[in-house]
Amino acid sequence: MPSYVFDHIHLISPDPAKTADFYATMFGAKKSIRDLGGGRQAVSVDLAGTSILIRPAGEADKGKPSLDHYGIRTDNLEAAIKELKAAGVEFTMELRAIRPDFKISFLRTPDGVSIELVQGVL
Repeated sequence: MPSYVFDHIHLISPDPAKTADFYATMFGAKKSIRDLGGGRQAVSVDLAGTSILIRPAGEADKGKPSLDHYGIRTDNLEAAIKELKAAGVEFTMELRAIRPDFKISFLRTPDGVSIELVQGVL
């Protein structure tokens, strides 16, 4: 069986930088903003080893809660997907290689929560 560990939380915010400032000011989190080009930014904070990723709200997010999904890391994503599918878990995104050393896939829990399974480190 693959091993699993909590990886990250992903939030939706009308102002990601302001949200990151809140976590930095109130909880001592370390803020990080990366320019992705095209006016886009990747905003995140590290709260004592827990990654909180923050993205701007888009048109498709109307009525959605601020928690987009959370991440669980595994050491063997392919085996995890196979095992979970065999158990009847619904996947909303098949395995996708973001970088050679980082792969993701999304599944949905029975109550509709989205979980991103990851292999590698953001």
